Amino acid sequence: MINFDIKEEDGRARNGCIEVNGKKALTPLFMPVATRGSLRTLSNEEAIEMGYEAIIANAYHLLMKPGLEVIKKGGGIHRYINWPSIIFTDSGGFQMIRAGFDQDISLEGVNFKSETDGKVIKMTPEENINLQKDLGADISMCLDFCPPHPADKDTLQRSVDITSLWAQRCKDVGHNTFCISQGGIDDQLRARSCRELVEIGFDGYAIGGLSIGEPKKEMYRMLDIADEVYPKDKPRYIMGLGSPVDILESVSRGIDIFDSAYPTRNARHGTILTSQGRLSIENGSLKDDHGPLDGSCRCPACENYSRSYINHLFRSNELSGLRLATIHNLSFMYRLMEDSRTAIKEGRFESYKESFVNDYK
Repeated sequence: MINFDIKEEDGRARNGCIEVNGKKALTPLFMPVATRGSLRTLSNEEAIEMGYEAIIANAYHLLMKPGLEVIKKGGGIHRYINWPSIIFTDSGGFQMIRAGFDQDISLEGVNFKSETDGKVIKMTPEENINLQKDLGADISMCLDFCPPHPADKDTLQRSVDITSLWAQRCKDVGHNTFCISQGGIDDQLRARSCRELVEIGFDGYAIGGLSIGEPKKEMYRMLDIADEVYPKDKPRYIMGLGSPVDILESVSRGIDIFDSAYPTRNARHGTILTSQGRLSIENGSLKDDHGPLDGSCRCPACENYSRSYINHLFRSNELSGLRLATIHNLSFMYRLMEDSRTAIKEGRFESYKESFVNDYK
């Protein structure tokens, strides 16, 4: 059972606490992506030391490697990856469909080809939720049909139809489950998708099919629609959103939970998130910059190393550079959530958001 308690509200922004299986996490919550149970370049213990209370893994990828039976023999996903806090698992529907199997999407489920041995696997909504349960996830995400952007009206209509049908079947399995709305950036289809999911009733409500190339103002409009339809007493989650500015704009529209590879992927490509905006650490001008990555940050990378040194690591192809950049970017995202919760509690979230956006060039 999932409990969600709203502690404070400031406009549509709210502070809450989500509790499941005796584990708690404060919201607004950002979850690092541990696709295969791992945060690239870091140990899970280091993320826990930063303060992270939840991660999201991917059921599809874990099914492919190392496989369900290996994880079950290892004591379940928590023990296998040594993560004692909350674990969400994504259904993997996005990956199955993006891998080129969309011609095999039907009302029954998805047929996809294994990336390990090429065998065709049939995945129904029921099998998918049972997979997530068997992995030992605390919270599972419904199997949904997420079309690419842009998609024509007929495709969006079909995605909503199938997503609602699959959602009911996922709910019938019985687990701690979040649904996912579709509809692209079509107002009527998005509202309809949200309404149909509310009628079924879930522990939490996600917004899918966004942050995949649509204009920002269109994405924000879809969040406004979801906010009007989704129940106020349940957690709301936009999937795959990691830009700091977009996260704050989403918090102001009533969204509680976020996940994205944005901070870790950017770190590995030499992009540092700072209070003044994004910094390319490989820039030659940083060779003699002996200040920290971000003067307002107290993470181990900023307290112990200079921009010059990390620039040297990247330009020398040293793996420790990727690691330090990842430590910093995840620390930055955690602090963003902490600062957001403080601003909401003090009734100044809008001014905090405006100040952050103005500084984040």
